[in-house]
Amino acid sequence: AFYLKIWLEDELAHLNQCPWEEDWDYASAVARKAGVPLEAVSMQKDYWETVVAHTIDEARAGRTPNPDILCNSRIKFGMFYEEVGRHFSKVISGHYARSVPGASGLQELRRSPDRVKDQTYFLSTLTQEQISSAFFPVGDYDKAQIRDLARDLALPTQARKDSQGICFLGKLKWDDFLEHYLGQAPGEVIELETQKILGQHRGLHFHTIGQRRGIGRVLRPDEIHRGPWFVAAKDPVSNTLFVTTNYDAVTAPRSSFQVENVNWISGSPPVGLRTEDAPGPVSLTVQVRHGPTAYPGTVRHSRDDSNSGGQGVFDVSIDGRDSGLAPGQYAAFYDEDRCLGAGVIRERSVQELLSFCGDQGGRSAARGS
Repeated sequence: AFYLKIWLEDELAHLNQCPWEEDWDYASAVARKAGVPLEAVSMQKDYWETVVAHTIDEARAGRTPNPDILCNSRIKFGMFYEEVGRHFSKVISGHYARSVPGASGLQELRRSPDRVKDQTYFLSTLTQEQISSAFFPVGDYDKAQIRDLARDLALPTQARKDSQGICFLGKLKWDDFLEHYLGQAPGEVIELETQKILGQHRGLHFHTIGQRRGIGRVLRPDEIHRGPWFVAAKDPVSNTLFVTTNYDAVTAPRSSFQVENVNWISGSPPVGLRTEDAPGPVSLTVQVRHGPTAYPGTVRHSRDDSNSGGQGVFDVSIDGRDSGLAPGQYAAFYDEDRCLGAGVIRERSVQELLSFCGDQGGRSAARGS
């Protein structure tokens, strides 16, 4: 058995209570109980170069990254497989997911029967080669069954709480992490609709789209009373934070969005989304975060695809409305319980938001006439 050491305790020890030693103690105790030798594999350098640096770059660009997804594709089934896992027939992981042979001869990633704990969303950027090398022994069970098995086997982890949060942060606060690596980068806070300067922010990376908490601290005192204010958009080029009092412009649930940089686990898009297919939507299930919530929806090639530099842009529509569609996060696509892949949610431009506000104003005027 192998313990992957990725915590950044050396750089962040002054900010954080390092959790890796507790993890190592639990892993060691389980390994002793099972009679399996345990070896620690330091992947801190690889993790920094392939996950943390990307996370910081995404935050600097004003997006909300998901390092947990990157950790699986780039470290656990990426660098670890290349350095260690390839010497074994399979890489065994405790994810709630299943890797099964498909009718086409390719390996498929399928959901766990436990829809709350199912972790295929976090594995949705794996490649066909990575899925083929993986084995998920807990994937056919639900969490309660695994707890029962742990108790029956008297495992030291039988009552341990589930891990939460970004995998490398441990108990470190996200804002403290960002300030440590990105520092402060002050810039103007501008009202979306009027372009009026309202104050100064400490750095775009401290703010997320739709955020309300803490906005008053970056506004001039004479502007705070006009709120509540919400983060509407971020422009990394001009280092501008756009805010608005129009709640619906940024936080109203949406039923459509775009994704780019799509990874298809099979190596190619499903029938109906390949370049040679006739244009038209394909019905799939769409999941935009970890958890049991997923939407019936449609996916089609976007007209913006020709300007994407070959990244592949798709228009996504869901049968429902979601208020948490953050740029930089992932949308995963499913055909029943089979995970097909995932793409990165694109950010709406300032022009799109202004158009929304204008359309909304027009509808309000029409209702009032």
